Amino acid sequence: MSTSATDSVDSIGVGAAAGLRAQVARAVSRLRRKRATEPSSAVAATHHRSIYILPTKAGIGYGLVLLATLLGALNYQNNLGLLLTFLMIAIALVGMHHCWFQLLGLEVRARDGLAVFAGETARFPVTLADKADKPRPQLAIVGAAPVSLAAGGEAQLELPRAAARRGVLTLQRVVLETRYPFGLFRAWAVLRPQARVLVYPKPAPRAPQPPMLARFDQQARGDLGTGAEDFVGPRAYRRGDSPRQLDWKAFARERGLVVKQFGGDQSARVWLDWDALPAPDPEQRLSLLARQVLDADALNYSYGLRLPGVSIDQGRGGRHKHRCLGALARLATPEQTRHG
Repeated sequence: MSTSATDSVDSIGVGAAAGLRAQVARAVSRLRRKRATEPSSAVAATHHRSIYILPTKAGIGYGLVLLATLLGALNYQNNLGLLLTFLMIAIALVGMHHCWFQLLGLEVRARDGLAVFAGETARFPVTLADKADKPRPQLAIVGAAPVSLAAGGEAQLELPRAAARRGVLTLQRVVLETRYPFGLFRAWAVLRPQARVLVYPKPAPRAPQPPMLARFDQQARGDLGTGAEDFVGPRAYRRGDSPRQLDWKAFARERGLVVKQFGGDQSARVWLDWDALPAPDPEQRLSLLARQVLDADALNYSYGLRLPGVSIDQGRGGRHKHRCLGALARLATPEQTRHG
């Protein structure tokens, strides 16, 4: 073959490889665009293109037994053996058919879970519903207990997820599976309902006491004296305290002698300030501030929060506490900004 012919063959081969790479790149690009344009929703449903099926270990063993019986029946020309083998193969095919259709027409609805602290377990409420009006035995969502659905029925589940870091934890992937009816095949579908849990910073064991702006709210009535009706907070027992002020329930729980402090509708006013903490690590500062928020809420202080770019006015109560903890959870530190 001449040199020119060889060069032409090589150029054709290079061109074919380049064309194949271009086709693969276009296919991957279309797939990525399709996934990027999928709408985010708290509801996800199974369809025929989202269900996959493979044999289990028991199914593989069953197939090897069928192969052995088939070879034996053919070798000895045993018609009864062939009949039994083909009957077992038909049963396996019917079971595979039912296993795949067991997941078709199901709907998963996920809801936002309650906020937790970093290091705890977040729980997402999930509803599994049948939309094809057929009974669904032996269903399971990976990570939750198995369930069975009546025709058109629903089941309430909770999916646990580890909340390792503060911020917004998203439930991005739910795996629905079944091994019905014989356990020879496993069918599964990967669904992506969108649900969130807010993860607060993990509170430090102790935090510095913030400076008080005023011991009492001068615009309110009453004081923190004995006999007032509002609970202010607990403190350790001191000699001379009245037995009526002791927290006997805490004593019964072996927490020692604790005195209940009561006062009027006034409280100390403090600011929880990012710049007032000496910790150099931003995450450590957030941990200290989370502890200060919890302590101030337990002592019924009127407290505000100052963060870089965020300021929350002074207030009290559960809603104010969760607002402050939520601001700590969402705060973008310089490290997060660089990595993001």
